Amino acid sequence: MSKKILLVEDEQPIREMLRFALERENYVVIEADSAASARDCMARNRPDLLVVDWMMPGESGVDFIRRLRKDPVLAELPVIMLTARVEEADKVRGLDGGADDYLTKPVAIKELSARIRALLRRSLASDENDCISVDGMTLDLASYQLEIDGTSVHIGRTEFSLLKFFIEHQNRIYSRTQLLDFVWGQAVYIEERTVDVHILRLRKILKPFGRDVLVKTVRGVGYLFSAPGDNG
Repeated sequence: MSKKILLVEDEQPIREMLRFALERENYVVIEADSAASARDCMARNRPDLLVVDWMMPGESGVDFIRRLRKDPVLAELPVIMLTARVEEADKVRGLDGGADDYLTKPVAIKELSARIRALLRRSLASDENDCISVDGMTLDLASYQLEIDGTSVHIGRTEFSLLKFFIEHQNRIYSRTQLLDFVWGQAVYIEERTVDVHILRLRKILKPFGRDVLVKTVRGVGYLFSAPGDNG
């Protein structure tokens, strides 16, 4: 069955161009021109993934995603944010707001398609009954839930995938390029600095529990994850 993508973009020419390109990839595309109309669409027809523009009249894409992440039914939907903003601080803000990925305009269709495929693969790849644990942290691979010391912790899909990779590959140094290949996929073309943004986000999630120190920076090389105890 074809995957459904909700495209939230207020500029009709851009929306039509993206819809045409995604339909050629055999996706079913649902269109919305605002956050309010997007919520109406999701109430009638749950999508598999959202592509959301940052700048929209009324509620911005960032605020829309923040509200989405608080919805117990829709919180786990993967989201790609589109924006003309190119500063790293804006990328951090978008990812902190709950976006799983971030693309700047003008959008390269092949790159957008590759990132959609990668997010959809990650959403389907988990074993329904599989959990992994280390140092008081438990990842439920079926529901993308994280618990730390028995407390449920909100985590984005990309940060979840990063943490899963680190737990499964402890005490080894990985370069940014290697992390892009292993976590995002070799077919996805993303700047290496994107890794730093998601590492920052992961550390922010782990910091209240004192686990941020487990993700270590190896200057000039990459990152290393090291935790006491066995991988469960």
